[in-house]
Amino acid sequence: MNKVQPTTCQATSNLEVNIPDTQGRNIVLYFYPKDATPGCTTEGQDFRDHHQAFVDANTVIYGVSKDDLNKHEKFKAKQNFPFELIADVDGTLCELFKVWQLKKFMGREYMGIVRSSFIIDANGNILKSWDKVKVKGHVEEVLKEVQAL
Repeated sequence: MNKVQPTTCQATSNLEVNIPDTQGRNIVLYFYPKDATPGCTTEGQDFRDHHQAFVDANTVIYGVSKDDLNKHEKFKAKQNFPFELIADVDGTLCELFKVWQLKKFMGREYMGIVRSSFIIDANGNILKSWDKVKVKGHVEEVLKEVQAL
């Protein structure tokens, strides 16, 4: 997939989010497995701590998981995230971006979100993607890419 089909999603702060962005900004869409788990919290905190640099690069950040809006609101408030979290409860975005995959953990197989990130321009073009993301250093790598645009 090189281009995103226009999609509207429900997000925290009672917002509807448009992908691609209708205000001419780039989007960093990062998919994570579950609110308030160690890796997901660390990744969100890293995006939070670099948020202003993304804003300065005309880029908006959205975190996406299948958690509902209530869980997202609590997670966002507890971590002071200055960006919105998209509730993809029905998995539409996860399927669209092919991040809902078979995973293995301790000999058990199950379906889940593979930690992934995408940079999408205002025209809906996917400029860069990462899959099977390792949290440490990832946000800095994404930031370098958006700053180079």
